[in-house]
Amino acid sequence: MRNLIKIIFITFIQTVTINSIEAQVRIYSNEFLNIGVDAASLSMGNSVVANTQGVNSIYWNPAGLSSVEGKMEISMMHANYFSGLAQYDYIGSSYKINDSTALGMSIIRFGVDNIPNTLNLIDADGNVNYDRITYFSIADYAFLFSYSKKLKINGLSIGGNLKLIYRQQGKFADAYGFGFDFGIQYIQTKWKFGAMLRDASSTFNIWVFDYSQFEQTFIQTGNELPENSLEITAPKLLLGTARNFTINKKLSALVEIDLNIYFDGAQNSIISFDPISIEPHLGFEFRYLKNVFIRGGVNGFQMVNNINQDKTLIFQPSAGIGVSYFNITFDYALTDIGDLTIAPYSHIFSLSYQFNFKNKKN
Repeated sequence: MRNLIKIIFITFIQTVTINSIEAQVRIYSNEFLNIGVDAASLSMGNSVVANTQGVNSIYWNPAGLSSVEGKMEISMMHANYFSGLAQYDYIGSSYKINDSTALGMSIIRFGVDNIPNTLNLIDADGNVNYDRITYFSIADYAFLFSYSKKLKINGLSIGGNLKLIYRQQGKFADAYGFGFDFGIQYIQTKWKFGAMLRDASSTFNIWVFDYSQFEQTFIQTGNELPENSLEITAPKLLLGTARNFTINKKLSALVEIDLNIYFDGAQNSIISFDPISIEPHLGFEFRYLKNVFIRGGVNGFQMVNNINQDKTLIFQPSAGIGVSYFNITFDYALTDIGDLTIAPYSHIFSLSYQFNFKNKKN
């Protein structure tokens, strides 16, 4: 692991040095990693930093990974965004080394496929030839490697992620990046507290363009050729507080309030002052016999200008259900990203399974 980190660091330094004269630095990148995974978490308005446990905590807070109940757990999610134009897929797995330590790995892909490439639509004689159309994909990939451990203090656990990023723009450009996340959780009877520093080291993406794919067309049309560039994802602090409630012997509930704290300048958040902005989240879950779940949440609070240039508050509601039977859990979420984009409601499904291996002696 140490040698891998050294290789990544040396490669990054060399690439930045080579391109430092012409490189452009962009502050925002890897927005696909802000969407989230797991239908159960998304249906609670992403308010899970304090209560997340098991394999899906790789994304939300790696400190919760050591709380996985089974020896091994696998989770999968698929979602269509923008009326099916974009595909979002996630798969994660966790392995519990002992009662206090766990490892995890997950892969995220967000992409748009079958995009027509019309750069060669017109041949050398000026004729339009549709047979010259090819297709390509624009896809973003993230590989997360996680470690979590329960400390000697009862209820306290920590965790971290190593993130490797690969972004593909067909044959035209590629980006390579890496970063780190750190998380902590503390559980005390009915109360849960959590914090996660996402992109703690800042996450760096290095873009490299293949000019041979489009240089001639860009010159003929008078477009400016892009330059190799460096993108930086600034750190973000996630804080959460959750509490369990016992309603009766069969019914219980959980409520969590989260705060996302950004350090990249004032945004449209309802709590904003340069250079910090704060976005609140709220989520709840009703549980029946630990087998049936009803969830809801709200997040994405923003102040935007309407047509009259007056400030208007918008937000993103969500809801969902879940069913757990033996070691299988199925979750569904309905999220309204339409208030934040032109997309309609999105239907999200996720599935997880726990493997409870037994000793051969038993």
